[in-house]
Amino acid sequence: MSLVRPTRATDERTYDAVAGRSAAVVISGYSTSFGLASRLLAEPVRTHVRNVYALVRIADEIVDSPDPGFGPEARAELLDGLQADTHRALVTGRSSNLVVHAFATTARATGIGADLVDPFFTAMRTDLQVQGHDAASLQRYIFGSAEVVGLMCLRVFLACDGRDLEYDDLADGARRLGAAFQKINFLRDLAEDEGLLGRSYFPGLVTGTFTDVHRDAILDDVAGDLRAAAAAIPRLPRSSRRAVLAAYLLFAELAQRLGVTPAARITEERVTVPGPVKARLVARAVLGRTA
Repeated sequence: MSLVRPTRATDERTYDAVAGRSAAVVISGYSTSFGLASRLLAEPVRTHVRNVYALVRIADEIVDSPDPGFGPEARAELLDGLQADTHRALVTGRSSNLVVHAFATTARATGIGADLVDPFFTAMRTDLQVQGHDAASLQRYIFGSAEVVGLMCLRVFLACDGRDLEYDDLADGARRLGAAFQKINFLRDLAEDEGLLGRSYFPGLVTGTFTDVHRDAILDDVAGDLRAAAAAIPRLPRSSRRAVLAAYLLFAELAQRLGVTPAARITEERVTVPGPVKARLVARAVLGRTA
């Protein structure tokens, strides 16, 4: 018998709540921009989205940790275990891993299934096996690493508002926003990905040959994704619309700053959006203004 036995009066949902708070700790420790935008989500959307991103963050940490003693085989083993645990939790609704449990609680409540979970883990596994991409493999990677996360969030947004039937109509916008975010991250992290992690995401592009022409071509592609996403944002439920708009504005600002930063500088330092500018953009999103 456990020496730390819960009282019989303990609510059966206590474990779910503890798992949710654990997911919140993970997010607060890794992402300031996400935390800023997520405050605009109404509950229970905020908790569900946080649960999704906490699992994503844990998987990212497995594949991206710079620890030289943490080799590919050990990373792959942990990632396989995390995926298997997530699969079990999707079926049973429970896990001893608090982040997985939180994710499964959200997934089962909002209709997130293995059709979205498995492509994500496949993309994460790619980071352990592939150092460069061609156009086709990059598209597969972006779908699994970013677009499906956008689709998971869309499931949450619509389920919490009783609008599940609109998923197919809004899915393209969610995918395009996720793709834009990922491409912008690839661009601003160009030096770190190649120098620290040994990866190059854009086909044939390395820091030594990166030019303003390459930068502009990438950002033109991003602009198309952002336009498609912007058209879908006004159709989202009110409980999530302002937060998604805030995230959109933050990344659009980052894309604009990358566009006026010389390619040589992008390969040397990480372009960011200053805190006061972030605050101003979030305030604009609260007012529902895109400009």
